[in-house]
Amino acid sequence: MKNPYLLLTPGPLSTTASVKQTMLRDWCTWDDDYNLGVVQPIRQQLVDMAVATSTHSAIDYSTVLMQGSGTFAVESAIGSAIPADGKLLVLINGAYGKRIAEIAEYLNIAVVSLEVAEHEWVAVEALRDMLAKDADITHVAMVHCETTSGILNPIESYAPIVKAAGKVLLVDAMSSFGGIDIKVADLDIDFLISSANKCIQGVPGMGFVIAKRSALLLCEGRARSLSLDLFSQWKTMEDNNGKWRFTSPTHVVRAFQQALTELTLEGGIEARAKRYAANHQTLIRGMTAQGFHCVVDADKQSPFISTFVYPDSALFDFKKLYDGLKEEGFVIYPGKVTATPCFRIGHIGEVYPEDMQRLLVALAKQRFWEQENALENVSA
Repeated sequence: MKNPYLLLTPGPLSTTASVKQTMLRDWCTWDDDYNLGVVQPIRQQLVDMAVATSTHSAIDYSTVLMQGSGTFAVESAIGSAIPADGKLLVLINGAYGKRIAEIAEYLNIAVVSLEVAEHEWVAVEALRDMLAKDADITHVAMVHCETTSGILNPIESYAPIVKAAGKVLLVDAMSSFGGIDIKVADLDIDFLISSANKCIQGVPGMGFVIAKRSALLLCEGRARSLSLDLFSQWKTMEDNNGKWRFTSPTHVVRAFQQALTELTLEGGIEARAKRYAANHQTLIRGMTAQGFHCVVDADKQSPFISTFVYPDSALFDFKKLYDGLKEEGFVIYPGKVTATPCFRIGHIGEVYPEDMQRLLVALAKQRFWEQENALENVSA
């Protein structure tokens, strides 16, 4: 069955027919066909992706798969990595950085933050000063791509400061891993968290944590949750050839394996990054030509999702625009930037520059807010 619309969102996103097709088969969670044939190869491939352009060996890292949305995996890492006497510093410039801090508060973890506006970067000097002034900080967490706005945070600038201070680094790479090269080992990242339904183009229902083996070993006994115990999940998978502790989302996992295969067939992360960049550039050129303005400056913008300021018109109604574009076969996202009325358009998933062109044509048909100017001209 053909999809009624294309998802231009940061996940869930539009997937290939072949990814969807893999979910028609049922799997047994105890059987080697599943654990040795599906789970273990996924775990290894994710590690290989993380160190593909690194000078370090894949043997130092491992992957833990976790049921649930990406937030489940983030909470698993936060709740398992930080000891009872630890203290977390969160770099915040959007809703997902705030969510990390909220998770820490729920888990009664001491937490402080460095927060800036959603279209800005936390200054490296502020990070360095914070770490120098607060010796109790043991861990630092940040979001790589904040899907609040589409801003791409400079982990290459932050990681050396964090590691020079002797802190453990956790990176939420939910919307970036698989869509851009992240030198996980070279940056000495301890925990990197992502999800099946983002740049790897799988379906929702599973997250994963790529982590140093040495860091995972330190997590034993720290978890604040039974089901989100990262160490226990990892140890069970390590000791039992990919076996999950609790019911595995088998169809989601198999679809993810197919998505990984298709990523390789496309040419790997480099090729996918080029496609996403082409999507983004096509969209930005077209939106600019139609008079829209981005929330985020070009030098800080990711190739995954873009945020646009509402037109300066009393007639503009996002719901009306949303419904009109949906009728034309496209679904976009409302804004999440608190300071600016805006909307978001994703350019990841099974999406190509020609899809962006079709969207721009559809958007041009929806410009109902220009009636205000038309009426003024008639009156004049």
